[in-house]
Amino acid sequence: MLTHLPFDPVPRRAPTPDEPVTVNLRRPPPDVVIPPHSHDWAQLAFPLQGGMRISAAGMAWVVPSFRAVWIPPSIEHSVVMLGQVELRTVYVAPCVAPLPLDACTVIEVSDLLRALIEALPAAAGEPERRDIIIRLLLAEMRRAPPLSLGLPLPADRRLQALCDTLMEDPASPLSLEEWAGRVGASERTLARLFQSELKMSFGAWRQQLRLARALDLIGRGRPLGQVAAELGYASQAAFSAMFRRAFGVPPSRFLAEKEARAT
Repeated sequence: MLTHLPFDPVPRRAPTPDEPVTVNLRRPPPDVVIPPHSHDWAQLAFPLQGGMRISAAGMAWVVPSFRAVWIPPSIEHSVVMLGQVELRTVYVAPCVAPLPLDACTVIEVSDLLRALIEALPAAAGEPERRDIIIRLLLAEMRRAPPLSLGLPLPADRRLQALCDTLMEDPASPLSLEEWAGRVGASERTLARLFQSELKMSFGAWRQQLRLARALDLIGRGRPLGQVAAELGYASQAAFSAMFRRAFGVPPSRFLAEKEARAT
């Protein structure tokens, strides 16, 4: 278990029987990588600013602001901060966990849930108020809608090399045939591995990656034209059409929601 990070001098407050939920404030350096580790407690990692990429249990999630990832206890995970990030980590004792203890998931963070997360540290010296906030916080986590932002990760080393490189550069235009020459496998073998290990095609996996990264970039306030270019789309219109097909709303609506919440 990772218990200390050199850039994080503030001790983490783990949950206890009297205080089964704690909130920790974090401001790590930009782009820092936290190596694989696990906790005895469950964790809800919630970026207020910036985004994170979390890998655990054969999956990866890009978590933008106003979303959060639930990580059950004892599940080994690693974290990559995407630029400058400010986050809250909500530690939850397994006995009161409001979400499944056997799987990670990304959830929507409502205005109420965010307010409760912010209020809990200030109530540490008021047990009655603290307990009320904890009960409301757990109830709001329980009802939070899950979001399909997960990316399955492969076990095959050749597919790992391809997927790892794409996660660093989602805009890469390389075809599966071109990737074959780079990772030492035929195009046919790679296509078969995508279906057998990841249960989707190369194109579908890359699109899911780009969608997750798009949410992060939009959450940072990047102009939509810039987001489209950074993700390899020929035009903002092509990017917007893909976004609408996936989420049912145009990216401009997501951006408006983000700006309204920030206000």
